[in-house]
Amino acid sequence: MQFSSSKLSSVLFAAIFIQASLGELICEHLPSEMCALAISSSGRRCVLEKYKNENGENEYVCKTSEVIVGGMSEYLETDECVQACGVDRKMVGISSDNLLETQFTAKLCSPACYNRCPNIVDLYLKLAEGEGVYLPNLCKKQRKNPRRALVDLMSSGAALGPVSSASMVANAPAPAPVSITI
Repeated sequence: MQFSSSKLSSVLFAAIFIQASLGELICEHLPSEMCALAISSSGRRCVLEKYKNENGENEYVCKTSEVIVGGMSEYLETDECVQACGVDRKMVGISSDNLLETQFTAKLCSPACYNRCPNIVDLYLKLAEGEGVYLPNLCKKQRKNPRRALVDLMSSGAALGPVSSASMVANAPAPAPVSITI
């Protein structure tokens, strides 16, 4: 599933056109290339799921998750944020394991991502909180000493790994990402 920048831009334009003409963003109507990091009109995250078809080949389908995003809806992530934050539109499932990678955490905590990409920051804020880690503090440590931040994260008792969508759904509205000046 490799896409050129121009093809991805065309798919993004088509998805936005479909949304505008229908008046609603429905995860199941999105092409798989635009699914991950999108938020439906109902405020639920879209997730990319992989399954085997009758021929035994992998197929990808966009589904609506149970995860509610406070204060955001009808949102397709921009190419700029995908690049700045180091995330992948083709990610199947969501895992907090990325937070253990110093290169990923550096991109996530960079001003280009953290201060300009609230959807991605909110997603990883929730994943980190589910593991007992406060993302703004992790980013402050990352800025000062990336290796130390990783050691602190691993010694915090955080059991990083896959997080179920049920553990990410909060009864209270989602907190807005805290602005960090870097």
